[in-house]
Amino acid sequence: MDLLQWFVDGFNSNWTLPGGQTLLVREVVGNAFGLASALGGMRRKIWAWPVGIIGNLLLLTVFLGSALSPDPSLPHLLGQAGRQIMFIAVAIYGWIRWRNAEGGQIVPKWAPTGARIGLVIVMVVGTVALTPLFRALGSWEPVWADAWTFVGSLLATYGMAKGWTEFWLIWIAVDVVGVPLLFSSGYYATGFMYVFYGIFTAVGFVIWWRAQRTAAQPVVILPPDPNPRRPEDDELS
Repeated sequence: MDLLQWFVDGFNSNWTLPGGQTLLVREVVGNAFGLASALGGMRRKIWAWPVGIIGNLLLLTVFLGSALSPDPSLPHLLGQAGRQIMFIAVAIYGWIRWRNAEGGQIVPKWAPTGARIGLVIVMVVGTVALTPLFRALGSWEPVWADAWTFVGSLLATYGMAKGWTEFWLIWIAVDVVGVPLLFSSGYYATGFMYVFYGIFTAVGFVIWWRAQRTAAQPVVILPPDPNPRRPEDDELS
């Protein structure tokens, strides 16, 4: 029992950073699982989904702020917290979809034109619609940035489940807004992880784009030579 309590206390402990800021250990661990999931997604491995779910559960407890954190000064980021619940739901969908993929691995492809337009509309309208809701619930300012990262993360995860190469570009749009928000609210581990994700997602886009081009190349089957050359033909010549 003492050993279990030691693990619990360590998991809920804070690291003190220069300048007096603190860093929650489970925030670091949750982001480590998120990074592992992203690596698996880049390689189109199905284990990326359950690994990501573990990280989402950990980060859910982090972004609820003072409700669950031993540091009462941390603010609520309700968009970030709700995002983890959304991640889990979409991850289950992606997990099932990738398991049923033909050939055992999802093949990257461009989203249809109609889907691209829909993604843009949902991104803008969803952000506008959720901003007053998150503000009423007490989310950290600027609330629109919290709503933007929530909606963008939903669309990016859904795009990944569908195998759309554009989902990497949506992540970049999320990171551009999410990094300043996280740093301003004191979530430094996740903020630095988002900085890394920004570079990582650009690499992931190139890898999926190349995989998509390779899969699209037609396989040319040459017919057998009707007049095969025989060894005796060489002797006569």
